[in-house]
Amino acid sequence: MNGRIIRAIVGIVLAFVGILWILQGADLLGGNGGMNGQGIWIVIGAIVLIGGLAVLAPLRHRRA
Repeated sequence: MNGRIIRAIVGIVLAFVGILWILQGADLLGGNGGMNGQGIWIVIGAIVLIGGLAVLAPLRHRRA
């Protein structure tokens, strides 16, 4: 597989998981799991989301 495709997949998965953890930490998804309503998961989710976006950022610039 092309390295750009792998980076894109990893970046998208990290961003999605980060958003999911932020929503769970903010208790916006419902349910009664251990992550729901725990503020630490908002912080961890934000860090993972930023990491995912950082992986995706270099993919925007196409090399000639």
